[in-house]
Amino acid sequence: MRFPFTGVIPVDKPAGVTSRRVVDAVARALGMAAVGHAGTLDPLATGVVVVCVGHATKLVDAVHGLTKHYRATFLLGRSSPSDDLETEIVEEPEPLRPSVAALEAALPSFRGAILQRPCDYSAVHVGGKRAYRLARQGTPVEIASKAVRIDRLEITGYDWPRLGLDIVCSSGTFVRAIGRDLAAALGTAAVMESLVRTAVGPFTVERCLPLGQVTPEAAQAALLPAIEAVPDMPRHLLAAEDLDRAVLGGLVSLPADSADALVAVDQVGDLVGILKRHESGRFRLRPNFRGEG
Repeated sequence: MRFPFTGVIPVDKPAGVTSRRVVDAVARALGMAAVGHAGTLDPLATGVVVVCVGHATKLVDAVHGLTKHYRATFLLGRSSPSDDLETEIVEEPEPLRPSVAALEAALPSFRGAILQRPCDYSAVHVGGKRAYRLARQGTPVEIASKAVRIDRLEITGYDWPRLGLDIVCSSGTFVRAIGRDLAAALGTAAVMESLVRTAVGPFTVERCLPLGQVTPEAAQAALLPAIEAVPDMPRHLLAAEDLDRAVLGGLVSLPADSADALVAVDQVGDLVGILKRHESGRFRLRPNFRGEG
C-alpha cells in the first residue's frame, strides 16, 4: 500500500486535550486515516506526543518503548484515588514535612530497576477491564506490581508542600506512582499537580509542532523520516539483490551474530522496514514498508 506521507511528527500537547485529539488533528491536516500515536499522555499533562503516519504506524511499539523524560510537580501531605488532581483530594490533618535531606536520602531506592504498582486510575487491564473504569465504579482494584526502570530521579525544587522532580524512565512507568511511593516512604502522601513530557527518545519538546499550529502545510513541514523512530536499533544496508528479495517477502541471510531485529535501509539510506529473524535463522521484513506486512 502506498501512502501520501510516511514518517513521524512530534506534537506538543496542551493540558486538557486527549492524545486521541492530537492524532485526529494530524489525520485531518494530512487527509489520512493511517495515523496513530505512540504512547498516551494524560489529558492533564502537556508535552511530547509522537504521532506516526503512514507506514510508520507499524513502528508505534518501537516508539512506545523509547525512554521518556518528564518534569513533574507534586503536592505533599495530600492524597487522592487517582494520585493526581483528577479526583477528590484529602489533606492530612497533621502532615509530616520531610526535609530536603530526607527526600534526597530516599531517592536512591527509586532509581534503577524497581517494582512499581500501577495507579488505580490507569489504563491497565484488570480482569479484561480498564483499571480506571473499575475505580470509577467504586470496585476494588487489584493490580500486580511490574518491573520498570528509572534512569534519573532528581529534585528540581522543594518548597513544602510543592516538590519538583526531573525523571527519565522506561516506557510503562507511572510518574504519579513515583510521587505516591516516594512520599509513602517518608511517612506522608502526595498527589501529582502537573506533568510535562519533555522528550520521548530523541523527540524533544523543542522539536515539537504545537497542537494549535497543526495545519496541512505545518504538518508536512514537521514530518520527520520514519527511521528516526528507531534510533537505537542496529542498521543493515540491503544490497540490491537482497533488497528486491526482501521487499517481495523473501528471506535474506545475515551474519549469524546479527541482532534478532535490525533496521533495513536501501542504498540512499531510506527505511525499508525491520528485518526480523525467521525460525529458519534467516531474516524477513516485518514490517515491510514497500510491500505487504
